[in-house]
Formats: sequence, structure tokens, C-alpha cells
Amino acid sequence: MIRVMTEADLAIALGWAQAEGWNPGLRDATLFHRADPQGFLVVDDPAEGPAASISIVEVGPAHMFLGLFICREDLRKRGFAGPLWQAAMARGCEVSIGLDGVVAEQARYAARGFRATHRTVRHAGRVPIAPADAGSRPAMTSDMAAMLALDRAATGFSRDAFLRPWMSAAPDRLVRVVDGVDGLSAAGAMRQCHEGWKIGPLHATSQDAATRLLSDLACLAEGRPIMIDTPEVTPGAAMLARHLGLKPVFETARMWRGSPPRRHVGLEYGSASLELG
Repeated sequence: MIRVMTEADLAIALGWAQAEGWNPGLRDATLFHRADPQGFLVVDDPAEGPAASISIVEVGPAHMFLGLFICREDLRKRGFAGPLWQAAMARGCEVSIGLDGVVAEQARYAARGFRATHRTVRHAGRVPIAPADAGSRPAMTSDMAAMLALDRAATGFSRDAFLRPWMSAAPDRLVRVVDGVDGLSAAGAMRQCHEGWKIGPLHATSQDAATRLLSDLACLAEGRPIMIDTPEVTPGAAMLARHLGLKPVFETARMWRGSPPRRHVGLEYGSASLELG
């Protein structure tokens, strides 16, 4: 039976992802679910309970984003994936659908009508412990509107329900901004994961602002592993990651079935997540 996930179901699916090495954030289940409570589907095995998952989350009036397509390892090849995929496609039948496809699956997605727009490369590593003094500051509540506007410009997504809690500081989350002449010139979040920290989103109106923000976030990790998913559509993003000593460890392709959202290319230096874009 295919049904809408509860937050508890989503935590189970993210546990499968963790076992596969995806390294989700500690509170991803809660924050993902808030983005679109109807956008997470699970199929049950009659005897075993939740068997496979997929997400198809609204990111604007004309776009959805697909992710978390995963089956419990011991229940694979039992026919769960096909019906679940069809259910997700039915939910998104009237809009464009995006995803971040791993290399091994890109040909399969292409056969289903998805076309690549750019690569995203994950960079990871450790940065030596140093004080954060490159010029960013902690985000304040009064910065939220500007951070949401910068995200809309950078991604083309309209996902305030997701971004408001995602871009709010918490014990497992650091949110920093860089001030510019006419408002914020950069904004980014870093969340604690099962291993180290992931940076994203990271948006900036200039290479200098992106460098300052990324440098401070890396220092605030205090020597623990950090990861950032750098979109190839912003050429300077990967260069900044390499400059910090981070190494490419993984890549995906951003793919769309239908028209991609309109955005200002070059503002996105780090994706929020591979599950929700």
C-alpha cells in the first residue's frame, strides 16, 4: 500500500539513507517534513512495514523536486519501486519535476524524460581550526526576508515553508550572513550531520562574499569534516571549495522533466540538500 509518510516514517527512510552512506542531517526528518507534509510517500510491505520511499515536494507553483527514492536493502527487487515512482509522477503530472541524479541512474532518468542542466559536485574534507574572522556574522530574525529573497533568486524555487526553519539557528545549525552595501551579499547555513557538518544553501552576490562566508563556516566546524554540494552552473563554487582544501568525493546531475525554474545564474555556491534541491 502506498501512503503519505508521517514524520516518523520519514525518519525511518532517512535511516536507510544513512546506512547507504548519504549522511543526512540530525534533524532532516523534521525539517524536510515541514517543507510539504503531503510530499513524502512510502510503500508498505504487508509483513515488514515501510519498504521504500520517495519524495515529491512543492518548490513553487510550477515546480516540484523529487528525491529520497530508496528501498530498504533487504526488501529490494520485490516490485516496490515501480508503483512508488508512478505515484510520485502522478502527483507532479501538471508541473515540472527536478531531481539530483547519481551517475549510475542518470541514463534511466533520461529515458523517463529528464534532461540534465548541470552537474553538482560534493566537496568534503577538514579545515584546520582557526577563528572565524572573514567578515560574516550570525543571521538575525530580521534577516529572514532577505535570505528568502536571495534563495528565490539563486534557485528559482519558492520554498519559504522549508527555508524558514532551515535558515534559523539551532544547536545543530549555524546560519551566517555577509552584509553588503544594499543589503545582504551572502547567506548560508551549516547543519550537523551523522558525520561532520554539511554547508548549504550558500548563496552570494559576489565571489568575495561567498569566500568570506564559506571561510567562516568552515572555521566554525572546528576541524570536523565538512561537505558542500557545489553546482557547476556557478564556476567559482568548486574553486572556493578546493581553495579550502576540500576534495571532490561525489557527483550528481541536476535534471528536469519539463522547464527548469528561472533563476539568476551564478548566485548558488552550495545546494541546500540533494533531496530537496
